[in-house]
Formats: sequence, C-alpha cells, structure tokens
Amino acid sequence: MSELQKAPEVVGPEGGISTRSGVASVERVAFGLPGVPIFVLWLVLVAVAVWLMVTGPFVLGAVLSLLLFFTVIGFFIVQPNQSKVLTLFGRYVGTERRNGMYWTNPLTIRKNVSLRIRNFNSERLKVNDLSGNPIEIAAVIVWRVIDTARATFDVEDYAEFVAIQSETALRHLASQYPYDNYEESGKSLRGNADEVAEALGRELAARLRHAGVEVLEARLSHLAYSPEIAGAMLQRQQASAIIAARAQIVQGAVGMVQMALRELADQHIVELDEERKAQMVSNLLVVLTSERGTQPIVNAGSLY
Repeated sequence: MSELQKAPEVVGPEGGISTRSGVASVERVAFGLPGVPIFVLWLVLVAVAVWLMVTGPFVLGAVLSLLLFFTVIGFFIVQPNQSKVLTLFGRYVGTERRNGMYWTNPLTIRKNVSLRIRNFNSERLKVNDLSGNPIEIAAVIVWRVIDTARATFDVEDYAEFVAIQSETALRHLASQYPYDNYEESGKSLRGNADEVAEALGRELAARLRHAGVEVLEARLSHLAYSPEIAGAMLQRQQASAIIAARAQIVQGAVGMVQMALRELADQHIVELDEERKAQMVSNLLVVLTSERGTQPIVNAGSLY
C-alpha cells in the first residue's frame, strides 16, 4: 500500500462531499523491531564499550558509547489501545499499533494517538425543527480513531473536528424532522428516536471518516421545546392527549352499548321499541363516557 493515496473528498457544509485537489493519508505499518531482544543486545554492547574504554583502545570504546547513546533513543513503548505515529524528516513512515516495547530508527518522531473509545456530549443547541418551532437538542456521540494517519495529518485536531462536525450534523438533523407529528403520519424527533439516531449516525459517519474516525453510536440526550414556546406546546400536547383519550373512551362505550343491546335481544329479557332503545343508548353513553360518577335513578313503576 502506498503511503499517500489521492482522495480529493472533503466534507461540505451540509454533510455532503465536494471535490478539491488534495491527498488523503493512508495508515500503514511502521518498521519496528522487538524491543526486549534489542535491549539485551544493547546492554551487551554497553558492557563491551566500557571494557574497551578501560582495557582496550579508549577512542574505539568512546565512539561505541556515543553510538549506543544515540541508538537508545529508538526504544519506545506502546500502551494497550494506544498507537505511535512515526514521521522521519517530515515524512510519514507508519504507525505501530502492537502493544509492548519496540525499537525503530532513532531519527523518527513518534506521536501518541489513542485508539480508545470516547464519548462526546454536545452542548444544548437551540435550533428550529422542520415546522420552524425553536427547540433545544443535544446528543451523545461514541467514537474512536480507526485511521491514525488521517487523524494526525488530514485534520488539525481530530478531537475538535469531531466536536464541531457533531454539532453541525445535529443542527442539520433537527431541521429535517418536526419535534412532534400531530397528524400521526411521518417521522418526528420525539416519536421516532431510533430512526433519528440512525440518521444522525449515518451523517456523522460520512462527515468524520475524513478524519479517520468511526462512529459507534449516536443518540439524542436532550430534546425539548425552547422556554418561550414550551407552555403553549404543552397545552397543545395535553389537548391532543385528551382528545385521543376521549375518542378511545367513546369507542369503548359504543362497543359496550352494542353488546348490551345484543345480549338483551338474544336472551329475550325485555322487548324495547326504537324510542326506548334510543333512551337506553343515551343513558348508557352518559354513564360510560362521563368523567364523574353518575347518580342512577331507579324506576320502581312500570317501564312505560
């Protein structure tokens, strides 16, 4: 794999990809020798250099000591879930992901890049939803670096890049959905949390892949109307809930009245004309749909 691969793709203002001339870094394996055997060999050479300086040619021992002092700079340690990005005279030469101690060219510059999973909690953003209502929205983004070359060389600061692009994607997402859908058709931020999270994850993946970052999860952590319209929207939600509840109550009451009339007719308990049926239906509906308990009036005389 070549060190650099042409990839003139950059993130556009709306999460799209625009084309410009440029190159994108591609991660590759760095040259590194196992550190422990090299360190043992280094200790043996140090002993030889000291012996030469004491018993043998002093100049040869001094030269060997200087060389050993220079080569010790080539040792480095890679911690778990960490990596070392190596550059030599301004040129990227590879990344070491293996854990442990290694030795490489002492002239290389090594930069540590974490491969651990990270969380980004966005600030509460005040944006307008699809209907134009001002809302407050925030998200939690779970991410990690998967391409150390891109994270190091293609962006100035990949952590800051994640923060800015996450907030930009969140603003764009909020403008694509209404806060709530009162017609019960289509999707909304409040009613379709899983679909909204998937859409946010896809947009973030498209934006952050240019920085070598993988999005593991994206979820809304806060969603509310702005304070200036929260009261009015709460009344609207309450009215919608009351209407839906009353509609369900009426539907159930009608079914119970139908069942009562059918049972009376099937068992021949009493024969009712149309007028009495209408009166009975009216009384049952009042009893079943009333918000308060009704006081029945018992007729002790004739039915008619």
